[in-house]
Amino acid sequence: MSDTALRELAQTAKAWPFEEARKVLKRINNKTPEKGYVLFQTGYGPSGLPHIGTFGEVQRTTMVRRAFELLSDIPTKLIAFSDDMDGFRKVPTNLPNQEMLAEYLHKPLTKVPDPFGTHESFAHHNNARLCDFLDSYGFEYEFASASDYYTSGKFDDALIRVLEVYDRIMGIMLPTLGEERRQTYSPFLPICEETGNVLQVPVLHTDAKAGTIVYKREDGQEVETLVTGGRTKLQWKPDWAMRQWALGVDYEMSGKDLIDSVKASSSIVRAMGGNPPQTLTYELFLDGEGTKISKSKGNGLSMEEWLTYATPESLSLFMYQKPKTAKRLYFDVIPKNVDEYYSHLSSFEGMEDAKKLENPVWHIHNGNPPKANMPLSFNILLNLASVCNTDDKSVLWGFISRYAPEASPESHKQLDDLVGYAIRYYTDFVKPHKNYRTPNDKEREAFTALRNKLDKMDVDTPSDEVQSSVFAIGKEFEYENLREWFKANYEVLLGQEQGPRMGSFIALYGIKETVALIDQALSAEGLAG
Repeated sequence: MSDTALRELAQTAKAWPFEEARKVLKRINNKTPEKGYVLFQTGYGPSGLPHIGTFGEVQRTTMVRRAFELLSDIPTKLIAFSDDMDGFRKVPTNLPNQEMLAEYLHKPLTKVPDPFGTHESFAHHNNARLCDFLDSYGFEYEFASASDYYTSGKFDDALIRVLEVYDRIMGIMLPTLGEERRQTYSPFLPICEETGNVLQVPVLHTDAKAGTIVYKREDGQEVETLVTGGRTKLQWKPDWAMRQWALGVDYEMSGKDLIDSVKASSSIVRAMGGNPPQTLTYELFLDGEGTKISKSKGNGLSMEEWLTYATPESLSLFMYQKPKTAKRLYFDVIPKNVDEYYSHLSSFEGMEDAKKLENPVWHIHNGNPPKANMPLSFNILLNLASVCNTDDKSVLWGFISRYAPEASPESHKQLDDLVGYAIRYYTDFVKPHKNYRTPNDKEREAFTALRNKLDKMDVDTPSDEVQSSVFAIGKEFEYENLREWFKANYEVLLGQEQGPRMGSFIALYGIKETVALIDQALSAEGLAG
């Protein structure tokens, strides 16, 4: 398909990255901005270890950027900006050397020692971890540091502009604050020359022509300082706005918890004489308890944890799906996302071109997804690992090779990786909670009938035929809701509440082996012990 035809289809594609990209085009009136490119920005506050939400922001923004690049030939750039000059307000509970860190409260994050002892500062450590992860995904981005931009003078013009419209910014910010906070609030946070602390103190006087402010320290002393050259930084909402104005940001997304902050920063950009960027408000990620994930608490999943148990593509799919819907980000969402990714991938090639643009794998792989080559689902592999109760990949491959003779660890590298993921996931999350139960009288009769039916089958019986037989047994024993029959299969034979398509599992595990499994469940000891 020609690039022209593909671009034509992208004009009406319903996938959310295309909808966002068209908004950006409208914002710039389909013309190249003066700076020569469209700027996408993501922000990161390195006061805690980078969490998966930070990655998600870069992933999603990249998807919008790639959609924009299909719609237009206007150059683009993505900046990942770290607010690493922010004051260190509290010690995250998930860090080592808590007492040492507590001694550096209120210092800029780039002046706080690295508790892990691997980098120049805590901020440098966190920035490096973020960049390493983004690099491993192959993201195209430019990393930017607030400490660098403030101290090198890159923000000097913007800081002077903030001074020039100081009263207007105060008029925007003060109504958003409590009465007590209003008394001492200023957009500028001086960096104390004596202590190096980031100060939250009242500003008594501003002089835009001189580029200075006069502030009152806690000891009552009045101090005059230039606002440029890293001698001050801005409170984060004015800082966010100043950065958007200075860089000419065209697109930036943020979480639902920052809706009011977006309104305030957009008003400040306008007060400075700029045009606020196009924005997207995404819903928050929740941990296993339904609480918002936090980098200071370390709740929810980390990027490293997800990639211990599943493929990078499954994480990308999780980020793509419904950004405006709140989602639990916990270990139990991993298997579903792995299998949904391969389902989308397998359907891609046979789709009409217009539908391909709405398939998540188009956005995950920048329009060029690989060929599907996954004969087994992750869910099936998890249950195979469960029944085999092994951490040896070769044991699982013994069953896989019989089910799919064309597959091998060498020819199907992704499947081999998936086997490893399945074993790790089973060992850490399934095995500790397995709870086999003995069948009741009705179930015992049904399992006996299933056992006898399977025992008469050829070992090469197709999975669909096996599935039909399992289904037929449920009907024969008058299960009004067949889900109850399949749930009994999972709980009695596999020791868990949910499970795979039984026909596929039995074909993989083996018909004779399944007969033995049922015999064990029906024996006096059962599987409960």
